[in-house]
Amino acid sequence: MSYADKTYYRNTYLGITISDNEIEKKLKEASRHIDTLTYNRIVGKGFENLTKFQQEIIQEVVCKLADFEFENADVLKTVLSSYSINGVSMNFGANWNVEIQNGVAIPKDCYCLLSQTGLTCRNLRC
Repeated sequence: MSYADKTYYRNTYLGITISDNEIEKKLKEASRHIDTLTYNRIVGKGFENLTKFQQEIIQEVVCKLADFEFENADVLKTVLSSYSINGVSMNFGANWNVEIQNGVAIPKDCYCLLSQTGLTCRNLRC
């Protein structure tokens, strides 16, 4: 199950980055990554049982993450942490504005937004 659908992406989030033929796949992938980042708490509790606030944030983050993963697919799939060509270099690490949590790359601002739901806490009592 995706936490956001094509209608939400187009009409509420106002997304235009991902084409119609790829949107459902990308939203599902982003939703699975959200499950990883939230330690499957959404699956365990049920999306419909979350507060309206949590649901809205999750849907927004799913759309933002889907856009991010679509726009940066080539970079995210690389196994390199840095490269240099003709004196120009690029590094992927602490200076990049991306958080790596449980193997999922997510923009830091999106992860902070997702953290507001209380579902990303590593404590077992969360």
